[in-house]
Amino acid sequence: MHRPHIRNVAVAVAATTTVTGLAGPAVAAPAKGPGRTVSAVSTSTATVVSAARAAAFAHASATGVVQGDELRAQDVMIDPEGARHVRFVRAHRGMTVLGGDLVVHLNRNLAYTGVTRASDRTVEPATTRAAVTPAQAAAKAASTAKGEAGTAQLVVDARGGAPALAYQVHVTDSATTEGARSRTVVIDAVTGKVRSNTPDSDEFLSPKLRATLSRQSGTLPTRGSVPPPGSLDSLGRTSLSSGRYPRTTTGSGASLFVGPVALTTTQTARTGFVLADPTRYGTETRDARNQLQVSFARGTKITSTNNKWGNGAVSNRVTAAVDAQYGISKTLDFYKKTFGRKGIENNSKGAKAMVHFGNGIANAFWDPTCDCMLYGDGDGQMFKKPLVALDVTGHELTHGVVDSTARLEPTRVDAAGNQYGEPGSLNESLADIFGSNVEFFADNPKNPPNYLLGEKLGLAQKFLRRLDHPSLDTLEGAIDYWSPSVYYTEVHAGSGVSSHAYYLLAEGSGRKTIGGVAYDSPTYGGLSVRGIGRTKATAIFYRALTRYMVSTTDFHDARVATLQAAKDLYGANSTEYRTVDSAWAAVNVTAANTPVARP
Repeated sequence: MHRPHIRNVAVAVAATTTVTGLAGPAVAAPAKGPGRTVSAVSTSTATVVSAARAAAFAHASATGVVQGDELRAQDVMIDPEGARHVRFVRAHRGMTVLGGDLVVHLNRNLAYTGVTRASDRTVEPATTRAAVTPAQAAAKAASTAKGEAGTAQLVVDARGGAPALAYQVHVTDSATTEGARSRTVVIDAVTGKVRSNTPDSDEFLSPKLRATLSRQSGTLPTRGSVPPPGSLDSLGRTSLSSGRYPRTTTGSGASLFVGPVALTTTQTARTGFVLADPTRYGTETRDARNQLQVSFARGTKITSTNNKWGNGAVSNRVTAAVDAQYGISKTLDFYKKTFGRKGIENNSKGAKAMVHFGNGIANAFWDPTCDCMLYGDGDGQMFKKPLVALDVTGHELTHGVVDSTARLEPTRVDAAGNQYGEPGSLNESLADIFGSNVEFFADNPKNPPNYLLGEKLGLAQKFLRRLDHPSLDTLEGAIDYWSPSVYYTEVHAGSGVSSHAYYLLAEGSGRKTIGGVAYDSPTYGGLSVRGIGRTKATAIFYRALTRYMVSTTDFHDARVATLQAAKDLYGANSTEYRTVDSAWAAVNVTAANTPVARP
């Protein structure tokens, strides 16, 4: 799932056609009447940020901002009709506040209209005097995550209960995380107790399911032969040998899952080509050489002498890279052409990927530490091919989109690494929703679009998860409807609540066949829902994510966020608005059953 620590990135301005209506959907109502820090912003954007920051302090009773707080702009969104939304991360007395993020909403005249905030409590800790030293915190984090700890940084942890002074520690090479990837551990600076221990990357399969599949499959084998160092990138070193190069060209790929595909590549010499796409901000796929390699710079470049890539089978190591590069290209194109989003972080930077990650790893990951996709080759038993299917890529890269917007986080993680909490479940759901949309966008006859996830992975169940009737997934035990027990449900299983609401919003309830796939979507209490179409449903969920969700958004918050998005786009009296309300009611998420106290 999503890591809680903050990184610095440049602000990106997103534009989406909307209808004005910017009441804040979370803790605070709008006023009546009219980690990532901003860098290199234009004067107009800087003016918006300044106005939003001033509004946050002027409306402190609604925003929760107090003296001693510093608001660092993460994102600025300017809608065509003039509404502005500024997403802030917060520091208190110089310390990053975990769970202190908020979005300030302004109208075209830069007047405050509302706020969406993660924490409804003050972020002032009871004490700012640490009883635990940084060295002790780092040692505790290293012992907990079984890896190498970085420097312990003082933070305020306001994610649950009373805010507390704490240390945040980044731990690399964690033996408690599949593939020895990194974790972020938060240690109470007064008591020394572990407040959270969260993997930094998002994964397609849950630890619980991986353990089950491992027991069924037996010992995980070593997959294939690994080329000697440099054997895949020897041509890449001649890239500037002629004034005509490098240049953009089109190659042909033979994939595992989607048949023959065209790939935009980089020609580096007369007979030298690199699997990097200049037209998509330099998006590139490399080979991890079956190592637990999370540094993209150390990945081996993938090259060709004739601009032909792969052979359609696992016998050629480049074949998996064809699927990965194709999937990343289609995902980037989906976000750009559908929402105007320029790259995963909306900063006009390419996406990166490494195939052949580790040995016998039946999973795929979005890893924010390297800002890249990592694809395992499968376990040779349950998963006989690399996990480079199109919807897997769309799912995982969407975690990157969530990571750069709402940063939805699990509320707790157990000793086995399983994650819990509605914000984490919502994160997984959004990844499934938009991953499914990538398939519809690509519309590849070799990979027909549908509302199933992982249907190309060869499971006996015929899919991993599905949006129309989540509980048909017996592998992860997905659920169809909300209840208070969702808090104790692993996030991949809990994702069924909002995924089901999305499907009902798009397609409606009952039996139907779409693209040759039969669906029969049930509802809570037998409610009938008539869908508004996938295009509108997707627009509503994307706007809700980028404008009205924060790190602590749960299912009831998501209902309010999507209602607000529908109001923005189509009006408060629209069929679309009413259908959003009906779709959430059909999964038992209503205003009436909103918990008074959130876990």
